[in-house]
Amino acid sequence: MEVLNKYAELLADYCLELKEGDTLYIKSTTLAEPLVREVYREALIRGAHVEIDLEIREQERIFSMHAKDNQITRAPTLQKIAMEKFSAFLHIRAPYSLRQKHKSSDSFQSLRHSALKPLSDQYFERIANGSLKRTLCQFPTPAAAQEASMTLEEYEQFVFSACYLFDPQPKERWLQIRHKQQKVVDILNQAITIEFLAPHVAISFSTLGRKWINSDGRNNMPSGEIYTSPVENSVNGKIHFTHPLLYKGDLIENIVLEVEEGHIKKFSSSSGQKTLEKILSIPGARTFGEAAIGTNYNIQTFTRNILFDEKIGGTVHMAIGQSYLQAGGQNNSAIHLDLITDMTKDSKIFADGKLIYQEGKFI
Repeated sequence: MEVLNKYAELLADYCLELKEGDTLYIKSTTLAEPLVREVYREALIRGAHVEIDLEIREQERIFSMHAKDNQITRAPTLQKIAMEKFSAFLHIRAPYSLRQKHKSSDSFQSLRHSALKPLSDQYFERIANGSLKRTLCQFPTPAAAQEASMTLEEYEQFVFSACYLFDPQPKERWLQIRHKQQKVVDILNQAITIEFLAPHVAISFSTLGRKWINSDGRNNMPSGEIYTSPVENSVNGKIHFTHPLLYKGDLIENIVLEVEEGHIKKFSSSSGQKTLEKILSIPGARTFGEAAIGTNYNIQTFTRNILFDEKIGGTVHMAIGQSYLQAGGQNNSAIHLDLITDMTKDSKIFADGKLIYQEGKFI
């Protein structure tokens, strides 16, 4: 399939910039075999050494049902080695199911979080210091299409369009996006105080000593966002997230957070309140690790997939939990959950009091 060839070439060449001697770790499911095969080919052509880790159907459910404590607390060996030593990491999302709930106990979740946290810490540290090239992308599957309320064919068109794979030269398009977004990043990096304002949003924060980053398709494909980690104790205000959050099979809708000096003091939702409460009980989850602006106007449909939804042109999102070290963030947590809200109506963003964004677009 020609589009998969273009996809694989974009991932290997533009996103990961693979070269002779690179070590690449590919993580996905067996459903993504057609794309994995093409990436494998492109990586070998460029002289990289490749290891492939494919999850089987219901692997997580089987593990949660049958694993003993000594198995739960053991980190995956190949993933551990990859996070420590490999030079490139490609995670291709290709879910079998998104609504299958794992009936795991709180103790299971706690033990698993503890086991995987060193890998997560290593991952974020190496991204920050530039020693790990990584990309997260999507392979269309029936489960993801169903979650997006699309047929599989419609969802394939959506995914490939969001990545600009129907352009004659996708890499050139992403280079243009990089250049355009960098102009905005340069302006934001000169500012200290940022305000997001709309009828349902009144949030301010400081970016003193922090860095805005141009997400131009190299770390995520698709991309199209500009993000930072706000000064942790500087976030103040109230925000209603208009888009739902899907967390481990639970849908949480109409999340409203009230923040004082960087700490989430009050929270509510119209559904999934118990799950939201459980999330916010995780250490570090009541602090914001990210503030970002979506810029991909090829994405206008909400699909319950954060890889796409956080990039929707005309939205902003704020993530609770883990900060980005490369942006100067200091919050540490086992989770990083992006919460999205619409900014296309009666909305404004100010940088040091100067209007830079209105009605869903930079001005």
